[in-house]
Amino acid sequence: MTDLFFSAKIHDMAKKFGMSVEFLKDKPTVLERVKEKPSLVIFDLNCDAAEPLSIIRAMKSNPETKRVSTIGFVSHVQTDLKLEAQDSGCDMVVARSVFAQNLPVILKRHATAPLARQ
Repeated sequence: MTDLFFSAKIHDMAKKFGMSVEFLKDKPTVLERVKEKPSLVIFDLNCDAAEPLSIIRAMKSNPETKRVSTIGFVSHVQTDLKLEAQDSGCDMVVARSVFAQNLPVILKRHATAPLARQ
């Protein structure tokens, strides 16, 4: 995520729900950490340097990590990117504004979810 204001908002909201947050920027690190089965992985689909679509495809094709919940957010005008993320296996893709507005609900849902869903 390149927007420091937005990442701070996610961090602060997660803290309210007792969740820890890590901001990872490279594919190998993400794929290694996701094996720990976090309750949610959030993708800024506009952060090309992090290769979000490639990471999603790798996660969802691995039996060990395919059930980890994923949500991605994009600009509301990027319908092609939204469809590509869904085709890659992202569980939910929403407009950035919708994500920001619903962040408390999203995090609350995942804060109470089991960490490892089989």
